[in-house]
Amino acid sequence: MAIKQLTDEQIKTWTREQKDHWWLENVYRGDMPQLTWRSAITGMLLGGVLSITNLYIGAKTGWSVGVGMTSVILAFAIFKILSKIGLAKELTILENNCTQSIATAAGYIVMPLTAMFPAYMLITGKELPGVPITIWIISICVLGVLFAFPLKRRFINDEQQPFPEGRAAGIVLDSLHAAEHAADNGPTETSAREAAAGLLKAKLLAIAAAFSAVWTILSHHTLLEKLLFPTWLRLPETFDAWIYNLMEKPLSIAGIDLRQLSIVCGNDIAMFGLGGLVGIRTGVSLLVGAIINYCILAPWMIHTGDITCAVENEIPQLGVYGFGEIVRWALWGGVALMTTASLWSFFANPKALIAAMKFGRKKENEPEDCLKHIELPYNVFWIGIPIMSTLVVIETWAFFDVPILLGCVAIPLIFVFTIIAVHATALTAITPVGPLGKLTQLAFAVLHPGCMTTNLASAGITASVSSNAANLLMDIKPGYMLGAKPRQQAIGHVLGIIAGTLVAVPVWYLLFLQNGPTNVISAEYKMPSAVAWKAVAELLSKGLSALPASACWAALIGGLLGIVLEIVREQTHGKFPLSPVGLGLACLLEFSTSFVMFLGSFFFWYMQWTQERNPHEKGLVKTFAENQETISGGLIAGAALIAVVIQLLLVFVFRAG
Repeated sequence: MAIKQLTDEQIKTWTREQKDHWWLENVYRGDMPQLTWRSAITGMLLGGVLSITNLYIGAKTGWSVGVGMTSVILAFAIFKILSKIGLAKELTILENNCTQSIATAAGYIVMPLTAMFPAYMLITGKELPGVPITIWIISICVLGVLFAFPLKRRFINDEQQPFPEGRAAGIVLDSLHAAEHAADNGPTETSAREAAAGLLKAKLLAIAAAFSAVWTILSHHTLLEKLLFPTWLRLPETFDAWIYNLMEKPLSIAGIDLRQLSIVCGNDIAMFGLGGLVGIRTGVSLLVGAIINYCILAPWMIHTGDITCAVENEIPQLGVYGFGEIVRWALWGGVALMTTASLWSFFANPKALIAAMKFGRKKENEPEDCLKHIELPYNVFWIGIPIMSTLVVIETWAFFDVPILLGCVAIPLIFVFTIIAVHATALTAITPVGPLGKLTQLAFAVLHPGCMTTNLASAGITASVSSNAANLLMDIKPGYMLGAKPRQQAIGHVLGIIAGTLVAVPVWYLLFLQNGPTNVISAEYKMPSAVAWKAVAELLSKGLSALPASACWAALIGGLLGIVLEIVREQTHGKFPLSPVGLGLACLLEFSTSFVMFLGSFFFWYMQWTQERNPHEKGLVKTFAENQETISGGLIAGAALIAVVIQLLLVFVFRAG
């Protein structure tokens, strides 16, 4: 059955109370089973396994893969098989959603294990005990849950932000369960139509996922080399490689090869699907930001010497550059732009802010909160946040020697960075954890100069909490779309945190600490995130003077620009074509990522525009236009699933280095 949602006009004009009443009457599924023993156990088991996958991938690449889509499909398939052989009933759609919420929470707790902790041990030479690490991770993740839920009322209930990856999970869930739901309603004309629509969605989802999976396999050269796959059947890692093969001289800007500026046309099919979900406004913003950063600012800063080369003398007078060198300069302006835009947007509507954060007794003329029986009570936040914050500060002092006063300073920074992380995740499904951590490192370089351990531990607090809060809201989005109880999703998220930590921490010790803390980085596990955190801590130990003056100017200009663009967006009632958060985020992503997301958003926008001009025509255009979200969700699901399979094959079968 089609997912019910408000129109753009209703989102802009209705109050949050009106939206809540509409959701309760039209979307909420009442007492349909959700957080049951089987959904909890399944989610925790899947989350434990998938946390190991993310741990491995993070140690190898510095990134993590989305495990929500994987857990949705795996849980559905497992209980479908069990139902066929008579061992269990199939999961309800809300139980299926609950398994992904728990599994996703488990899968994303690994960030400190591949970034902060290895960097900390490389600097101190000391191995951190497992019990303190376990306690600390669980504490900061629970604090993330507490910070997230007041923001849920603002970003999901009121503003109806897309949270694209979460939306994709909701679309996949709806498509998987739609045909069966219609069939259960009996042989009526309405149920027949719903069954046909559900069957079409399921077919389109399967086709898109299969296409995406095959595409991802043909693009993964490491796997194909292990399988001795013919070279002529492999997709190029970047499509511009075909152009360069026909050219005698590479394309360049100011004498710098475009490939060194990361200006390439990538082939990440998942990012193409993600572009279809983020929409044309965010897609165009990412492209414009990427062009400004990589085509104008980066070449300029290379010639001034503020962006330094990775390898000297391989290209006369310039050296060799790349994404890593560019982003170390660009992140300051990009994060500043995102920071001011997110904060201005959040505080610009004080009535909505007060409504999202209210607590205490209801005033005489204040409308009744129709969702208070299923949302987490406000007192949970106002009591829980101070208690958990105090515990985190004490634990950070006891485990990492961070002074109590400085630990307290990190708490308000958590609130600021959580808003930024949630805003970025809401628009693009990309959480800028690394850059936000580096911004904390910059703040503590001023507050506690020269102390790298304080620098790392404080950044670990803000980055981990804000990341967990943003990911929780990503999990909540499909539940909101499908009519789930938010309170049960919050409990499920905590269960996932516990499961993921109890599995990932022991595996982390077994995989990476066999040769001592100073050898946590090896030829097989390069820990790129940990290397970056360590490098920034060492750089900032010299004080702010270690930053180029141009980076400071970029931060100032980016901060002012974020406010101006957000004001313009408000004055034009959201019609201004650029998103300041999208512009800032483009400075933190590779050019190819922003470009492919733009291509996805443009493709589906063009399909819809063409369909609107010719509403009676049928064919592929109509199929793409009317099933944009289903097809986009399928592309993301197929790529996510096969990415996990590929990584498991490489580590357990081929032992790729």
